[in-house]
Amino acid sequence: MSATSIAKIKNIDHLGIVAGLIDEIGIVEIINSKLGIDVREKISSGILVKAILLNGLGFVSRPLYLFSQFFEDKGIELLLAEGIKSDYVNDDKLGRVMDKLYKYGLNNLFIEIVLSVINKFKIETKYSHLYATSFHLHGEYKNEDNQEKELEIIKQKPIIITKGYSCDHRADLKQCVLDLITSSDGYIPLLMRAGDGNEADKAVFGKILVEFKKQINFDSIMVCDSALYSQENLQLIEYLKWISRIPMTIKRAKELVQSVEIEEINSQERAKRAALNLDGYKWKSEIVNYGGIKQNWLIVESQKRQESDLKKLEKKIKTEKSKVAKLLKEINKEDFESPEQARYKLKSVNKKLNLFEIKEVKVFKVNQKAIRLFTK
Repeated sequence: MSATSIAKIKNIDHLGIVAGLIDEIGIVEIINSKLGIDVREKISSGILVKAILLNGLGFVSRPLYLFSQFFEDKGIELLLAEGIKSDYVNDDKLGRVMDKLYKYGLNNLFIEIVLSVINKFKIETKYSHLYATSFHLHGEYKNEDNQEKELEIIKQKPIIITKGYSCDHRADLKQCVLDLITSSDGYIPLLMRAGDGNEADKAVFGKILVEFKKQINFDSIMVCDSALYSQENLQLIEYLKWISRIPMTIKRAKELVQSVEIEEINSQERAKRAALNLDGYKWKSEIVNYGGIKQNWLIVESQKRQESDLKKLEKKIKTEKSKVAKLLKEINKEDFESPEQARYKLKSVNKKLNLFEIKEVKVFKVNQKAIRLFTK
């Protein structure tokens, strides 16, 4: 019998690169050190988590009881460890390891792995970005249907699967929320947190930043969208460094945008901004006390954005002008029983318009029974 007749073909696809990176980071060792190793087990918790990562990045989606099939045509000893067989990676072992991970705390493990990545690859952490998104789920998830048991369910489950604002435009489905903090350098995930499907960003962003600061040992300026900006959150993050966009629902912000005058810059400053690729921008700094916290607000004027907005406005004016002409034509042909009815009609028409208002009108009788509006 020739050697080729008994040869077995196995592949590793792109997973060899993934496995190598997992080993370089030291994920297996970190998890084994936290969850422990039982000398009786054929595969450690760390190796099994490595298998989960490989499966998740293998572009497949299968139930847990089919998990071991993923590795049947793979070079499993090259990807995981010497002596590992595909039947070691079964749903029973997966369930036990997932229970251990949950009891230890996924966020804690995540932070420890992240800190290892930052140190090993010299990731710049001057700025960190917080963002939230949602993932829709298929299934009944009946917990919200029985309000009497809601408190008991909350104690049993880490998050509530329910309907909320859908980032992926599936308002018909229930969902969960994912909060993620990443570094500005390479967008490396620094903290991950799962939340209820109807959770409001404004209600949790401040708490997330405080918790993140407790767990990390480096200074970082937190960058968030306007969901962070509320009096309650400002009180929570008073001693943190942060940058956020001020929502225009705040009266003081509206007043500043409408009243502040941004001075013209001199030629030297203009050359400096051009060198930094900031030509076309002007700004002014204002010290504001909001929510009892002293802050530095930056009002920015962008020439390109202004030109773009003006073009959009011209397009809207043109569209609505056509709409007004059509409505005027309809009004001039319509008969009314009384002047009050005619004026009420005009009021309802004006409500449909955003950029125009019909003011100059004349009411005249067509005959003994009919009244018409004449507009200019």
